[in-house]
Amino acid sequence: MLPFDSARLHFRPLTDADTAGMFALDSDPAVHRYLGGIGGHMVSEPAQSLDMIRYIQAQYEANGIGRWAVVLRETGEFMGWAGLKLVAGPINGQRDFYDLGYRFLPQFWGQGYGFEAARAWLDYGFEVLHLPRICAYADAHNVASRRILTKIGLHEGPEFLVEGLPCVWFEADAPKRA
Repeated sequence: MLPFDSARLHFRPLTDADTAGMFALDSDPAVHRYLGGIGGHMVSEPAQSLDMIRYIQAQYEANGIGRWAVVLRETGEFMGWAGLKLVAGPINGQRDFYDLGYRFLPQFWGQGYGFEAARAWLDYGFEVLHLPRICAYADAHNVASRRILTKIGLHEGPEFLVEGLPCVWFEADAPKRA
């Protein structure tokens, strides 16, 4: 699990030092607007964020992958997280799939960072991890996230419910190798 960069972003595994940034992210009502029950619940104290980091670190050990910290290369500022995780499911009738996700602090919205992170992780999943398929899902009302997932090349699938919340499924198969 070696850190890597895109044009403006640095991706690395989450550490305990990211607790304050994760707390800022997961205690922000704007961040949770389209998450409902699908993205975890808002936290009320930093210890909950540290618990989440430790949970994600356990995914690194068990699955070799999980969500990673996203840092702005220019400043070193914690922006949020992005990455792939193995989901046992079932979600939308799917089991054992790699889910692409990202979440950023609001001051980083609307600047193309979500697209850049999602594209970088799609490429990483296919080119480095050699995954056969990558999936994602988003709240049906989250137009910005749906646009990003389509723009990076995931194909929109059916709408389905997660904890009563309407979501839209996305997926892409690995490109054929020459």
